[in-house]
Amino acid sequence: MELRQLRYFVKVCELGSMGRAALELGVVTSALSQQISRLESELSTRLLQRQSTGVTPTDAGLAFLQQSQLTLRHADEAVRAAQQARLSGHVSIGLASTTASVLGVPLMQAMSERYPAVRLHLVEALSGHLATMLNARQLDLAILFRTETARRWSVMPLLDERLYVIGAAGLPGLPAKSRVRLAQIGTLPLILPSGTHGLRALIEAAFARVRVTPNVVAEIDGLALLMEAVRAGRGATIQPGAVTARLGDGKLVQAVIADAQCGRSNLLASVSNDELSPAALAARVVLTDVARALVRDGRWPGATLHEH
Repeated sequence: MELRQLRYFVKVCELGSMGRAALELGVVTSALSQQISRLESELSTRLLQRQSTGVTPTDAGLAFLQQSQLTLRHADEAVRAAQQARLSGHVSIGLASTTASVLGVPLMQAMSERYPAVRLHLVEALSGHLATMLNARQLDLAILFRTETARRWSVMPLLDERLYVIGAAGLPGLPAKSRVRLAQIGTLPLILPSGTHGLRALIEAAFARVRVTPNVVAEIDGLALLMEAVRAGRGATIQPGAVTARLGDGKLVQAVIADAQCGRSNLLASVSNDELSPAALAARVVLTDVARALVRDGRWPGATLHEH
């Protein structure tokens, strides 16, 4: 006996017609009639009296109808209880500093609203360090910019970011236009992350494609200190658009780099699906929803949703 059969039987009794019930249930009349007949065969009793004017329940059908309605109510209540139950647990998510600057707080807010019983642990670190932590199972999820296919991760392209030249107003050589090409900033003093940083490798490769050697005057691996040095006029930097969410004070100006392929992809990586807890699975959905909403609403500067 299936809940589907009970729903069919109750609907037929309510409407007094096989045809009308089939129409409302979205099934063909013959299929509905077949299910009712199977139900009667299983119970070894006649439930419906079929007449030219419609169908009516027999005495056995009336008794069965009352219990069927009660059973269906209990089933519906069980579904609602499961859906409304508060998911609990713990989930660790790794974000690079640039990503955290735009995604961190909105993600915390969304998780608090949807799953208040889930304890969220955010880790802000270099992308390479996040990958190591993910591989060591110290993180459940992380947004990375490159992955190694040998690792047992679940990886989903999330969004793409343009890169910007950012510097203090008045810095010599800083582009005056809102768009610039790498060939135009070969002499501009740059403050960049060191070679261990994925962004540095991306920038070096972009300059190499246009046969220009960047003028790197300092290397800083902490975003806060790097931007402080840029704000002090010690040089400009090249960063993704998420960094511009922290500019705010009007002392810095920016220009998007117009060269093709000068950007980075954000990849949502996690341990394999069979290792993720229910809380982590839920958090992955929330993170994806929040990131996409930020892009669609124009609150993630320079970002576009990844085209599948």
